[in-house]
Amino acid sequence: MAPPNQVCLVSEFFYVVLPNANIPLLKVKIPLPVASSKLVGNFCNYDSIGNRSFCIEALSTPEAVVAKDLTQLGILIMKLGVSNAKATLNIYNEMIRKPSSPQLLKVLNYCVEAYKYASLSFGMVSLELVEDPQAANYDVTVIDLEITNCEMELLDAKLQEPWLLAGIRFMHYYIAVGC
Repeated sequence: MAPPNQVCLVSEFFYVVLPNANIPLLKVKIPLPVASSKLVGNFCNYDSIGNRSFCIEALSTPEAVVAKDLTQLGILIMKLGVSNAKATLNIYNEMIRKPSSPQLLKVLNYCVEAYKYASLSFGMVSLELVEDPQAANYDVTVIDLEITNCEMELLDAKLQEPWLLAGIRFMHYYIAVGC
């Protein structure tokens, strides 16, 4: 997780992407909101975070409330990233099962591989945060490249399904917060 002086990259997502995200959310199990902790509140109140209410809502889980430091909060965010990657991966797998053109199938398979990579990498990063934060930061950056390439493939194929774009936006969120 980024220390306070490096939060501008982390929070850029809250400022630039989320206010413009008028798309439906993925059907993912979301825990009932609980009161946020002081740590979450402080993190979400950094000046560079543009959408504080979304930040608080996204980190209003029992696990976030009991996080004692930014590392524990970062581990939680990576676990949420794994869950999001798996949920989005399931959507891609469902789409692959339906009849489609060879070009569309190629794009979907590309994104399946990107989301498999993201899921595995988020899991690995949650372990690295304690031992080697710099390596964790690098690994999160590589996830971003994979997801961005998937997004470009989708746009080139003119496949702009709202739930796929929502999955990509949420992946960029977890990536930005994890840097």
